[in-house]
Amino acid sequence: MGSRKCGGCLSCLLIPLALWSIIVNILLYFPNGQTSYASSNKLTNYVWYFEGICFSGIMMLIVATVLLVLESDNNYKCCQSENCSKKYMALLSMIFSALGIAFSGYCLGISALGLLQGPYCRTLEGWGYAFEGTAGRFLTDSSMWIQCLEPAHIVEWNIILFSILIALSGLQVIVCLIRVVMQLSRMLCGTYSVIIQPGII
Repeated sequence: MGSRKCGGCLSCLLIPLALWSIIVNILLYFPNGQTSYASSNKLTNYVWYFEGICFSGIMMLIVATVLLVLESDNNYKCCQSENCSKKYMALLSMIFSALGIAFSGYCLGISALGLLQGPYCRTLEGWGYAFEGTAGRFLTDSSMWIQCLEPAHIVEWNIILFSILIALSGLQVIVCLIRVVMQLSRMLCGTYSVIIQPGII
């Protein structure tokens, strides 16, 4: 019972993480709150992968909802044996948790690539990726940021938002991984193997 409550709490935690991922990803489309750069397609190409909106956002909300339903006590039995039914629900829970790892892992990878690539900005030579060949060195050398003339403060904007996306999706990976381990241990260690019938003791 305690592990089920713990699993439910972990599933609930995925919901705010997913909502924040959507918000942060949307902010990447509007540097400094301006819409002109999105309409003229002057954004880093990694924002068009919809990593925070779709994968770490909407898909994770679906995963969290399914996991909450599977953890509830109101599920219909899938077979005659209660033990069989619980094992089946645990297996489904493990599958959806694994999907959660894949979705959030995608967001984590794309966000990391976007962070390392740097923003798409206007330099003295025109629009382009000013830090593409620096292997992420600009992240620790703020003196390089003046190369980006427009949008204003775009380097800080990208670093902060992509870093938040990495943190959010990383937490989602950890939560889903814990759920997989919990369900696997419940199935392999015999949590569902013994059913005490009333009246025997």
